[in-house]
Amino acid sequence: MLRYTVHRVLLMFPTLIGVAVLVFFMLRVIPGDVVEVKLRGDGGNVSQETIEMERHRLGLDKPILYQFKDWMVGLVTLDLGKSMWTDRPVTEEISIRLELSLQVAIMASIVAVLIAIPLGTTAALMRGTWVDYAVRIITIGGLSIPSFWFGMLIMISLLYFFNWLPPITFTPIYVDPVANLTQLIWPALAVGYRYCAVVARMIRSSLLEVLNEDYIRTARAKGVYEKLVISRHALRNALLPAITVIGIEFAFLIGGLVVTEQVFNLNGIGMLFVQSVSRNDFTLIQAMVMMVAAFYVVINLVVDLLYAVFDPRIRYG
Repeated sequence: MLRYTVHRVLLMFPTLIGVAVLVFFMLRVIPGDVVEVKLRGDGGNVSQETIEMERHRLGLDKPILYQFKDWMVGLVTLDLGKSMWTDRPVTEEISIRLELSLQVAIMASIVAVLIAIPLGTTAALMRGTWVDYAVRIITIGGLSIPSFWFGMLIMISLLYFFNWLPPITFTPIYVDPVANLTQLIWPALAVGYRYCAVVARMIRSSLLEVLNEDYIRTARAKGVYEKLVISRHALRNALLPAITVIGIEFAFLIGGLVVTEQVFNLNGIGMLFVQSVSRNDFTLIQAMVMMVAAFYVVINLVVDLLYAVFDPRIRYG
C-alpha cells in the first residue's frame, strides 16, 4: 500500500507543473491589460508615463521568460505574490474566501452522500416498482434543475412562507455555529440536490450491475443473510464508481459555485474568480487556477487510495 501511495503522489507533480505552464502562457495570450483596466477603466485621463510606471512596478515590463521564472519560483516557495488589482497578498485574498466555499462544498457533499446512498440502494433493490420510478423522477429533476434556479426557489419560498431570509454577512462556524449554519445550509441544499442526483443514479446503476454477478448468487445460495449480501458484498463494490463521482463533484464545487454564490450573496471563491477575470488580474487568476487544480489532484489521489482500500486487487496489482 505504501508503494502504491508513493507512486500516486509522484504522479501529481507533472500534472501541476503542466497546469502552471499552461495557465501562465495562456493568460498572456488573452488580450487586455490589468494596468489599463485599473487606471483607465472608469474613463480616467492617465498619462502613458504613469501606465508604464505601474507596469514596471508590477513587473509586467520584464521579458515573459523572466516573468515565468519568477512565477515558478514563487510557486515552489509558496510565495504567490500580490494581487495586481488590490495590491494585497494573493494568499490573503484567497484565504478569506476559501473558508466559505470550502464549508459549502463539504456541507453539500455530506447532504448529498447521506441522501444519495439510501436512495440509490432502494431504487436498485426495488427495481421496476413505484419506489424506483419515484427515485428516478427525483434524480432526473436534480439533474435538470440548475442549482442557482433551485436556490432562487428556496429564497423565494423562505421569504413568502416565513417572511425570512438568510443573513447577509458571513459568520464563521467557530464564532457562531447557529448563525453560520442558518446562512450556509440553504446554498448547500441547493447545490447538494444536483450532487445527490448524480451520485444516486450512479449507485443505482452500479448496484444493479453488481447484483447480477456470480459471487452475489453464490452468497445467496450459501444462505447468507440478504442484508449482509447487500451491505458487505454488493454495496461495497457498487460504491467504487460512485466514489469517483463524489470526488469529482466535490472538487468542482470549490471553484464552480459562481452563480449560486451570487444568488445567496456569498463572497466566496467563485465570486473572486469572476472579479479577477473581469479585471485581468493575472496573479490572482494564476493562483486560483493552481489552487483548483491542486484540489482536483489531491481529490483524485484520495479517490485512488479509497479504490485501493475497497478493492485490494488495485494496490497489489
